[in-house]
Amino acid sequence: MQDVDLEALIQGVIDRNRRMTAKAMTLLESRVPEHQEMAAKIMEKLLPLTGNSIRLGVTGVPGVGKSTFIENLGVYLADAGHQVAVLAVDPSSKRSGGSILGDKTRMEKLSAHANAFIRPSPAGETLGGVAARTREMMLVCEAAGFDVILVETVGVGQSETAVAAMVDFFLVLMIAGAGDELQGIKKGVLELADGIAINKADGDNQDRVAQAKKDLENAMHLILPATAAWQTPVMTCSSVVEKGTVPVWEKVLAHRKICKASGDFDQRRKNQALEWMWTLVDEGLKQMFKNNQNINAQIPAVSHQVAQGKISPSAAARTLLSYL
Repeated sequence: MQDVDLEALIQGVIDRNRRMTAKAMTLLESRVPEHQEMAAKIMEKLLPLTGNSIRLGVTGVPGVGKSTFIENLGVYLADAGHQVAVLAVDPSSKRSGGSILGDKTRMEKLSAHANAFIRPSPAGETLGGVAARTREMMLVCEAAGFDVILVETVGVGQSETAVAAMVDFFLVLMIAGAGDELQGIKKGVLELADGIAINKADGDNQDRVAQAKKDLENAMHLILPATAAWQTPVMTCSSVVEKGTVPVWEKVLAHRKICKASGDFDQRRKNQALEWMWTLVDEGLKQMFKNNQNINAQIPAVSHQVAQGKISPSAAARTLLSYL
């Protein structure tokens, strides 16, 4: 990344040059201070060109078929003339920090499409199953002319709020026939959902899907919708049938139309920008803490005291924070 011509890189993104777009994203992901400064300058120039895409987040328990769903929908949209970007976040190893990054392998047809761009990113240490710079990558994609952005997340958990805080429509994928249809799904995630889709509604699974749909619709009556003007629908879809995900896309468009008319769309985007700011403030404070030499000098002694039971963890934390 030496001798990066920022102006050429920015122009390359605007000109929809895939290589330049990928290079800009690599700078965004870098933890090297020099790269982070360059990334900030890139974002400053690209920001006026952003905000014009439909942002769809897709989550669900492992095995629900997120990648297959995204490929099916992505190919349909790309065939229809949309410019589709997929930001796929893979699980990282906590021990090594490694990541499989297999989404391009799983989405063979979509990754080969002229109107599609897939960017796998390791989730790393970021809470929420979302890569640390997914928001910025989304904006780079928008500046590069992508009008539909699909964000695939690691899985389902409390941290999925991070995804809902950056998309226009938060979709929870589910499967039928696994016993308790709410198994593995936290109520908090359903409260954030703009739509629930029961996947694999094909073959001999139809009856189980129909029953699961009824059960989920009953459950959703007890949960407040994410948007006041919108009642969260429970849909069914198939990711292995051509256009099998189109009914979900139609709901995404209906949601967008209703929210734009009510003013919820603009308010949601404003709230997301503010939440993003505070996320970056938190991240910056953590980095300052880790880089503080006075704190680093105290950590071994304080850690030893906690391990020996001489001081409480909360007292130790206050002691270390006092050096900031």
